[in-house]
Amino acid sequence: MPVPRAIEAADRDAIGGFLTRRWGTATIMLDGRAIDAAALPGFIACAAGPDQSGDESIAGLATLLDDDIQTEIVTLDAVSPGAGLGTALVELAAQRARALGLRRLLTRTTNDNLDALRFYQRRGFRLYRLAPGAIDREREADPAIARLGRHGIPLRDEITLIRPLDDE
Repeated sequence: MPVPRAIEAADRDAIGGFLTRRWGTATIMLDGRAIDAAALPGFIACAAGPDQSGDESIAGLATLLDDDIQTEIVTLDAVSPGAGLGTALVELAAQRARALGLRRLLTRTTNDNLDALRFYQRRGFRLYRLAPGAIDREREADPAIARLGRHGIPLRDEITLIRPLDDE
């Protein structure tokens, strides 16, 4: 498994391209705000060698956004699911949040993302908030957002999960 490390300034262009390939854009909408995830702190894991273009291949990435009480996992990607890299990235995010004196991790996903709901709950996250129609509202600003999500589930709502850090 590639070893994750803190994102460095030299990683920014590769991260922007990776997010565009994986998410369709590096701009993530959070509560009506456009966030450039490629500019955020976080952790990156690169494969052992270059990909076909000669660039280092990103095997995993977590981008993070801090506020007064929490770190939000804005994006989390492990190119090869099931290898433990996603878990390693979450644990690094938790260690970083604790070091900053923050009390919890927060993440969001959509109502159709059953794999993410399973992944996060198995790593100590709890369902926190349902925002009915959140994706419908984001779609008004960005009509490119799909109407049909994974598993044929209509893409409509946002689910927030939290993991307290003070009891660990």
